[in-house]
Amino acid sequence: MLNKYARAFFTRVFTPLAALLLRLGVSPDAVTLVGTGGVVAGALVFYPQGHFFWGTVFITVFVFSDMLDGNMARQSGRSSRWGAFLDSTLDRVADSAVFGGLALWYAGRGDSVTLCAVSIFCLASGQVVSYTKARGESIGLPVNVNGLVERSERLVLTLVCTGLAGFAAFGVPYIEVLLPIALWTVALGSCVTLGQRVVTVRREAAEADAAERAATATA
Repeated sequence: MLNKYARAFFTRVFTPLAALLLRLGVSPDAVTLVGTGGVVAGALVFYPQGHFFWGTVFITVFVFSDMLDGNMARQSGRSSRWGAFLDSTLDRVADSAVFGGLALWYAGRGDSVTLCAVSIFCLASGQVVSYTKARGESIGLPVNVNGLVERSERLVLTLVCTGLAGFAAFGVPYIEVLLPIALWTVALGSCVTLGQRVVTVRREAAEADAAERAATATA
């Protein structure tokens, strides 16, 4: 849902920067790699130590590379299957680092086995949600569904609440509760989204099989 409304806005915002980077000879793939590296470094260095505010600020700077590289590819006319593959693959790496960093915090100084498990579940469910769409498309189905909590929602909700939870270090009381709330919300929302995609793939597969049988019968 966020993709639908936010992408057009950020495309306009990043178009001048994308044009500048292209003039400087920077490739979209380089931006993808640097962006992913920044997210992974921020998540695995800051979050396990409980530095949620500064970690989120650091990560957010690099998260926007996901929109910048696509903008650069379109402007340069260099959109390709390889670029789409690389971008999608590294998105999974970045997401895993964010939830992995939070899991490490709760496994250590955060001292919560339950929230460590929820963080790991968010990591795994996000991968499965993405896989269901990719697998459905690989067998020729459109997987035409807008899930309740897709990648944009997972990332925005987690980063915003993690960053706000970091204000506990500045003396803001009770605000740290936002992080567990975000993790539980992402976990439950991912379950709903997975169900939506599985149901959609089942319906589309049945329709495609029925159309194929009908075409065979009339041939």
